[in-house]
Amino acid sequence: MTVIEKLQEALGDDAVRTSAEDLSVYAFDGTAILSQLPACVVLPESVDQVATILSIANDTQTAVVTRGSGTGLAGGSVPSPGCIVLCLVKLNQILEVDTANLTMTVEPGVLTQKIADTATAAGLFYPPDPGSIKISTIGGNVANNSGGLRGLKYGVTRDYVMAMEVVLADGRMLQTGTKCVKDVAGFSLRDLFIGSEGTLGVMTKITLKLIPPPEAKATMLGLFDQMTDAARTISAIIEARIIPCTLEFLDRTTVACVEDFAHIGLPTDVEALTLMEVDGHPAQVAEAADQIEQIALEHGAREVRRASSEEEATRLASARRTAFSALARRAPTVILEDVTVPRSELAKMVAAVERIAKEHDLEVGTFGHMGDGNLHPTFLTDERNEAEMQRVEVAMKEVFQTAVDLGGTITGEHGVGLAKKPFLRGALGDVPLDVMKSLKGVFDPQGILNPGKIFD
Repeated sequence: MTVIEKLQEALGDDAVRTSAEDLSVYAFDGTAILSQLPACVVLPESVDQVATILSIANDTQTAVVTRGSGTGLAGGSVPSPGCIVLCLVKLNQILEVDTANLTMTVEPGVLTQKIADTATAAGLFYPPDPGSIKISTIGGNVANNSGGLRGLKYGVTRDYVMAMEVVLADGRMLQTGTKCVKDVAGFSLRDLFIGSEGTLGVMTKITLKLIPPPEAKATMLGLFDQMTDAARTISAIIEARIIPCTLEFLDRTTVACVEDFAHIGLPTDVEALTLMEVDGHPAQVAEAADQIEQIALEHGAREVRRASSEEEATRLASARRTAFSALARRAPTVILEDVTVPRSELAKMVAAVERIAKEHDLEVGTFGHMGDGNLHPTFLTDERNEAEMQRVEVAMKEVFQTAVDLGGTITGEHGVGLAKKPFLRGALGDVPLDVMKSLKGVFDPQGILNPGKIFD
């Protein structure tokens, strides 16, 4: 009996998809230029079915690639040859909102936006806000330790995961973490699974921390004629002991694309645009907003625009939130990269990206999280142009090496997957990579879970 026949016998024919059309839908993720057909796609509707699938896969040594909405940008959910794609979108229930303990327990297929909206309806706040918040699933967010625009003040997904239920490679169930604020009993296994990109186990239940919402928010746009002035402004804001919830930037190319796309009323001759938001108690927000505006003007801002209403704040914030969509209209193929450097090195990193793009005759728009040094050089290219794609590959290697040389890292929030795998050893060194491989061998001795991702 084949693996597909065993799955059909255990789950029913409707749960196992093998048509060419279905396989092609799940052959790629948000990385776009990477694709590969799986052997089949299964959509379990219960935790028991997930355990059954993994048990069959482990017994037959069949690769399993877990995915949600497929919004990943590093090829983490691209199928392996002949694998089972385990799609968890039908495990999409919010199981509990516990206002006494400020937690929410969810299944992995719940959309991140639904979690945020449900928290708001309960008078609470779930801060992580990845760019794909409207369509990404929480399971994918946890598997990749997703960041977002509010990361500077509120942290990333890891900071809000309290407990999880995981199905191991052989089908056994593992519970790790609790609702307790303090829990140091044994190893923090929970933290191993966060950011593991589906290589150690399959998360089937996640308990998230919620917090009280801020009472007020102020949103500002800073317009700069020099990127160095924008970077100096950000450093000065932090040095003034002000921690905004959002400190974002767009370069000239990105601003022009956003204005063409969204018609916000942005000047397209600026070298840098910064989105700056503060939240908290109304009096503190007002004081901090005044300080930020003064700091920006003192450090070379041409103008600082402050939203006077919630509607205007949403419009100004859209300058950053639509950046990728705007750039995606510019070329047939858009490769959104992700590197992080210390804040003090951000201006050097942006300048290096501009230099590298010019040297290789490429168009690159850069935007990102200036407050935490995470930037997204976005290559506007055409995968059908073989010569240009070769130049893109060389340029990306130079971008990654520059980030590492400046004390940074090759990925701040997108993960390693397939796209960053060739650069991981150079970024981390031999010992950390060997330790990770050892852990992989303990949790997944047959090597069936997302093989070939992060490392070979």
